[in-house]
Amino acid sequence: MSTDTSPRKPWSLRIRDGFLSAGVWTLTRLLRMQNPQFSAWVGSFWARAIGPFTPIHKAALKNLALAYPEKTEAERQAIARGMWDNLGRMAGEFVHLDRIWQYNMWEPAKSRIETTGVSNFVAMRIDGKPALVFTAHLANWELPAIAAAAQGLDSAVLFRAPDNTFFADLLFGARSQVMGNLVAASHVAVFELAAVLDQGKHLGILVDQARKGGPIVQFFGRPCTTNPTIARLARLYECPVHGVRVIRLPEGRFRIQCTPALNLPRDAKGKIDVDGSMQMITSVVEGWVREHPEQWTWFYRRWRI
Repeated sequence: MSTDTSPRKPWSLRIRDGFLSAGVWTLTRLLRMQNPQFSAWVGSFWARAIGPFTPIHKAALKNLALAYPEKTEAERQAIARGMWDNLGRMAGEFVHLDRIWQYNMWEPAKSRIETTGVSNFVAMRIDGKPALVFTAHLANWELPAIAAAAQGLDSAVLFRAPDNTFFADLLFGARSQVMGNLVAASHVAVFELAAVLDQGKHLGILVDQARKGGPIVQFFGRPCTTNPTIARLARLYECPVHGVRVIRLPEGRFRIQCTPALNLPRDAKGKIDVDGSMQMITSVVEGWVREHPEQWTWFYRRWRI
């Protein structure tokens, strides 16, 4: 007698997911036969053609109106179209994660990747300490973890797996080839994250999404919740916290920037203040987004208090 009590999807959803998985499998094989720049163009073309007619586009425009009330509707539409261009390019690049890293610090003009804040990367690698690294869903946000592994930084990445098993396996398979340890978000992930820092490794976390019950911070002048995991770990381990972002450049190139360790605020007892730290980190991310708003994923339900 079966003891499986997990809910099963209706047949209609299972059939839909099956067709979708088969379509994505075929598409990834076709794009894999092309070079990364052409695949990115294909992804951009279809994302720009289809994206503006989806409910996701309406959600993005709603968020853009909250973030930029001073902009015109045409300006917000332009940012949203730029978002689709970036997302499409990232989808095309995803099938080439094992090929996309092309970096030569001695000849940056010939590299796909250029960097700033290199001394901060080097300091993290040689100081013998664990560190926390935050990033955001900007440009191709897979690159910071790839960069860490490629440059010999002992690291792990916290990620959220999709509900669809096919997509979860696809993402994990591609990422595991080019990144450090992968820690799936779950109710027990905190123990794995603690183990990562106990081993002196570096932990990367995306910090630009809402978290129900999390600290309330100001983002684009409006209150929203945030995930306090990175600040809580910083408080517990007293380890450096750096920000790393990716900027998409013309002709399929990228710039990766690493900040110095943040001087996080502290409470009366001298311990890192979690709420204040999350506001500081959120403000850094807001600055990144304001600089290149078309490269951020505007459809997330960021303001949902």
